[in-house]
Amino acid sequence: MRTVSFFLALMSQIFLVDQLSAADQHGSFVLREQCPPSFEKTPQGTCKLRTLYEFYSSVQGGGLGGTQTELPAHRDGFTAQQIDLGRYLFFDPALSGDGSTSCASCHHPDKGFADGLPRSVGIGGRAAARAAPTLWNVTFLKRFFWDSRANTLEEQAAGPLYAENEMGNSPQKLLSTLNNNAQYQAMFGEAFAQPGNTAITLDQVYTALAAFQTSLISLNSRYDRYAHGHHDALNAQEIEGLNIFRSFVARCAECHTPPLFTNQQVAVIGAPEPEGLPFDIGAEKTYGAPKLKGGFKVPTLRNVALTAPYMHSGLFDNLRDTAEFYNKGRGHAIPDGLDLHLHWHITSPDLTDYELDRLVDFLGTLTDESLAPAVPERVPSGLTPISHGAGKANESDEQVVLQTSDSGDST
Repeated sequence: MRTVSFFLALMSQIFLVDQLSAADQHGSFVLREQCPPSFEKTPQGTCKLRTLYEFYSSVQGGGLGGTQTELPAHRDGFTAQQIDLGRYLFFDPALSGDGSTSCASCHHPDKGFADGLPRSVGIGGRAAARAAPTLWNVTFLKRFFWDSRANTLEEQAAGPLYAENEMGNSPQKLLSTLNNNAQYQAMFGEAFAQPGNTAITLDQVYTALAAFQTSLISLNSRYDRYAHGHHDALNAQEIEGLNIFRSFVARCAECHTPPLFTNQQVAVIGAPEPEGLPFDIGAEKTYGAPKLKGGFKVPTLRNVALTAPYMHSGLFDNLRDTAEFYNKGRGHAIPDGLDLHLHWHITSPDLTDYELDRLVDFLGTLTDESLAPAVPERVPSGLTPISHGAGKANESDEQVVLQTSDSGDST
């Protein structure tokens, strides 16, 4: 397993060196032709995800909560150019209505692709309704947003772009911004194999953003190395925590099922709202189902140690208090007068303080940012990327010499 880890790290470095050396002498942005780490370029020119979990089967492997259960189906098949174009779009504030906010503002590479806030903040300092979920491993998800209201990454992308309290743009303004930028016109032309002066479409914008998000893979944590047979990857206390996590007393793994650490279902757990906020009905609105009042999508626990605060509303600012909420018993925090159809997995495990601490120890083993994408130092709009200087793999020598006179409409 050390060989696998070394290989992934080496490929990541080769990948970054390649993208840093791709400068165009004429000053235009150059989209990479190589697939991201963990992806294999096919003869057709698309990028296919490759992981060690391909060798496992839930039927033949560890079963529910087992360490070798297979991953669910996933999205891939985008080209390297589409993925890289999506990366630039993701970090470019020009996608917002006032040029102040990028996708990375709420999905920050240094904060587990969340933002560290109880509720995200959009343009003009407006508060969003819920906390920003992580984007790690979204390629495996079937539904999106806390209330499961979107079926695809493309549908999900359109939500924040046009929400008044998030990026505050409009389809017309977004297309005007991109189509009046010569750099983006050339990049879209390359990514979608069309003449560079062809008008950019909304579908292409959503496709590129989806392509980039599918490249955010986090499957090389210490837990993964343990699951693949390197038992020294976890210490004794962390293994204790894993066993508690998988037990039929705690029942964590029944909803946060390895290896993705979510079953992708909606669950009503009875978490109250922070003081002063109205009760959020969640997925009841999505499905028109009263039994889902207060129900939210079970989040992945991948990189969970990096994504505080927790719950849809950012109710808890640390993992210990979050674990304690589940331990206090079924329905203990439901507001008076509210009747909720609690998920049957929510019980009263009565774990000891020692067991709760071990759970938290185990959750820390799910951290893996080894394949974090590089944050562009420059974007085609000429604006400063919101996460500039903060990413794990910043591009100190981006493959572009910016021509501000050709940046187009930067708003």
